[in-house]
Amino acid sequence: MLFQEQEKRNFVTNRRLGSSLAMIAGAINVAGFMDFGYYCANMTGNASAMALNLQDGKLLDGFRAMELSGSFVLGAIVCTFLVNRGRRRHWHAAYAFSILLEAVMLALLGLASAFMLFGPHSFIPALTLCFLMGLQNATVTRISGSVVRTTHITGMLTDLGMEIADWLDAWRHKIGPEHRYIITQRLRLHLQIICCFIGGGVVGAFVYHVWPTYFLFVTAALLASCALPGMVANSLTSFAKRQT
Repeated sequence: MLFQEQEKRNFVTNRRLGSSLAMIAGAINVAGFMDFGYYCANMTGNASAMALNLQDGKLLDGFRAMELSGSFVLGAIVCTFLVNRGRRRHWHAAYAFSILLEAVMLALLGLASAFMLFGPHSFIPALTLCFLMGLQNATVTRISGSVVRTTHITGMLTDLGMEIADWLDAWRHKIGPEHRYIITQRLRLHLQIICCFIGGGVVGAFVYHVWPTYFLFVTAALLASCALPGMVANSLTSFAKRQT
């Protein structure tokens, strides 16, 4: 899922990757809100909160919302640097490495929380989660050619609405089977990612409520399971090239 990019990908590959990471992002977003009162994956809400707090004169809350958005952008910047560096070196596992980096940082954040290295009012965990969501969203956006996004569903809902209109229109006007297939696959892609994001939020809220100490470790393990096949595929490809 994290080995082929853009034109080499198909609907099935994008749907699997998008669904897996959207479920994890939905879980992290809900857990972040339950713990810190901020959405760590959805920057639209944080931007609105920043504007409202600044208008009300709550400068600290306003700047905190701004910092969350800035941390998200920083994650996207780091991802892009990693991917560009990997492309220059012809390292096809650059995307998988970005997701593995996210998994490692989540595990480290889980260890820090387990050993109570952060105070009850620390803002660092929220900033870290926003950074990781920016990293993940940029990774998926680049590898899919901007077809898939996983940390928010505003764009996906817009795409879903357009695909529903195209699908209904296809029943009124005769179109070729290939065009109908593309419309159906796009509809399934967006609908599944949206459902996985919502479903991940439900599951994440339950897991965080019952086992808050293990939540970050579980999400880190799931992310690692998504990244490792791509890194193994890259290693096998590199080994085969050296043998020829």
